[in-house]
Amino acid sequence: MMEPRREETDFDRLMAELQRQIIEQARALYSAKVIEEFYNPKNLGRMSVPDAHGIVHGWCGDTMEIYLRLNGARIEEATFMTDGCGPTVACGSVLTTMARGMSLEEAGEITPENLIAALDGLPEENLHCAELAVSTLRHALERYLGGQLDEVPARLEKLEK
Repeated sequence: MMEPRREETDFDRLMAELQRQIIEQARALYSAKVIEEFYNPKNLGRMSVPDAHGIVHGWCGDTMEIYLRLNGARIEEATFMTDGCGPTVACGSVLTTMARGMSLEEAGEITPENLIAALDGLPEENLHCAELAVSTLRHALERYLGGQLDEVPARLEKLEK
């Protein structure tokens, strides 16, 4: 049996127009990479029993969490959660993708500038989103290693032995 065709209502037309305007405004501000990542984030979700976990509350009000599963001194899996804006979601998505497969030392060397470049840029008012994401990754690494990232090489030698 065929279902009756639903008539498009004024509400449906209004919603479609609003969505079109939102996407148009986003395209004026953000790179195609940023838009893709905040509409379709990768690695979004909490990880049960992570090897490392970091949480940072940004000055902007956003919070980010990063979860890492390790294989020795390498990041095997990375996921994130955030209550932040679209650019913060995009930063978490790209950063966790970048970190997968890296050594802890390599991941600790990722800078906000590296992340911004991977996103094909961010507007000035959203640069802090990259800083929040990188700070959260560093916090997870520091908690796992029990110290500051500048102590990473010595601590990694112990892990690799």
